[in-house]
Amino acid sequence: MPETSEAGILTGPVEIVGTGLIGTSIALACRRAGLEVLLTDTAPDHLRTATGLGAGRARTPADVPQLVVVAVPPDALGPAIVAALDAAGPDTVVTDVGSVKAPPLDAVGAHPSRSRYVGSHPMAGTEYSGPLTASASLFDGRPWAVTPGPDATPAATRTVEALVRLCGAVTVRLSPVEHDRAVARTSHVPHLMASLVAGTLAAAPPEHLALSGTGVRDVTRVAGGDPRLYSQIIAGNAAEVAALLTEVRARLDLVLEAVADDDRVGLESLLGYGQAGTRAIPGKHGTAPQAMEAVRVAVPDHPGELARLFADAGDSGVNIEDVRIDHDPGRPVGLVELDVVAERAEDLRVALESKGWTTHR
Repeated sequence: MPETSEAGILTGPVEIVGTGLIGTSIALACRRAGLEVLLTDTAPDHLRTATGLGAGRARTPADVPQLVVVAVPPDALGPAIVAALDAAGPDTVVTDVGSVKAPPLDAVGAHPSRSRYVGSHPMAGTEYSGPLTASASLFDGRPWAVTPGPDATPAATRTVEALVRLCGAVTVRLSPVEHDRAVARTSHVPHLMASLVAGTLAAAPPEHLALSGTGVRDVTRVAGGDPRLYSQIIAGNAAEVAALLTEVRARLDLVLEAVADDDRVGLESLLGYGQAGTRAIPGKHGTAPQAMEAVRVAVPDHPGELARLFADAGDSGVNIEDVRIDHDPGRPVGLVELDVVAERAEDLRVALESKGWTTHR
């Protein structure tokens, strides 16, 4: 039987319903912490794979989990949460990890066990899917929204927050409505914009695509996600997404006018507004963003060269904040961009050049 979670202590068992990327990653994180994990999935192949990865064992009718984590596709989320509440023991807490939070809460409605349901959403993942892409460290340092409804008990909320801590993530407490408004702005609309830009490349002539660099890859990366999944996610948050798209459309009309009229002042103003948005994104560990600069280094495409570059960068005493690699299509050379705090960029260039590296100024 599950132990009480009045103090927000997660002792297990934890049941994971849905063994895709997110569900299996949570299961692996729970196993890493020594908890018993029960796995449920309507796809036998996924269940076998997750079990083979050591993520847990298949649930039996006799099992009574302390916490059930519903990690199914958005269209199946509401019924799966209700089914979990129906099947749960009298003290079992149920959460879900869906990308929208108001619709699942609506689906729970007046269920007699609604006080033990607390929605949540880890802001982590990749453009890949399936249990083979899962990792116990997927959530380390990532924000994880916890969105209790008005009837959720404090004990149930603390249990879900204990899961967040166990997975290495950072709790962000929001209401379901505020969560959906936030992810429309930070995830759903950006995904749609990336897809629109990527769509212009689909039928582009090869000679145009030969000019692709890190910029277009950065802008379009998330467009590689599963269209079926993301269409469900966006449809589940339709009202908030539509409101923001209306704002974007108005701004796009202004861009078109500025370009057509050669309005440099208007265009600069719009670009400056975008630049201000990038500066508003929090820096690492949630701190205020710092001015960054990319140190560009030519690296031969040979085994061991990246390791040598990172070792030499480490010897410089300059902290590397981010890394990107762009490959030269005409030569066996890559251009590695090392993002550092702007005031230390020249120190890193000098240090690397003293070790024989070629930097691009």
